[in-house]
Amino acid sequence: MNKLDRRILKTQESLKKAVIELMSEKSFDEITIQDIADRANVNRGTIYLHYQDKYDLLDKLIETHLNELGDMDQWACELDWVDALVPYFEYFEKNYLFFSTMLASKEGKGAPSSFRTRLLASFMEGFKGEIDRESGKNGELSEDVLLQFTGTAYVGVIEWWIRNGMPYPPQAMAKQVGTLLGRSL
Repeated sequence: MNKLDRRILKTQESLKKAVIELMSEKSFDEITIQDIADRANVNRGTIYLHYQDKYDLLDKLIETHLNELGDMDQWACELDWVDALVPYFEYFEKNYLFFSTMLASKEGKGAPSSFRTRLLASFMEGFKGEIDRESGKNGELSEDVLLQFTGTAYVGVIEWWIRNGMPYPPQAMAKQVGTLLGRSL
């Protein structure tokens, strides 16, 4: 496996940071490649060396975050709900600018309009193996309905927490949301 050159990684991180900063100031549709280049302190051609266009850049940024969250799913299933959720809420806190921008972005033709849908699908996929059928509490419930209900509630709480300036620390959120998810699934 080839390691990416540090300069390439630094440039890509700079471009990703620039697009998120710009999105916190104006709608994605209004952002130009030149705006991104100026903010990242690179020339326009550099962007096209790494990405097809601004949509590709944003899509790669979203994929990075969804993959990092997905990687947490690997070991989170081994823990109880509260302990499993602490790293997620710490991740949301650490990446506040990204999540606050993406969850607050206006609908448009660009990738931001699909972020919430992709985040929801990612969490619903992660919840699939967590449904408790053995105790009988979810025996008569449809898996589709239960996953939609739980996933939508989880994303909604994350959205509320971020939009309200994270009024509770990650550990407190993990405890409360973990308790609620334990009751649902």
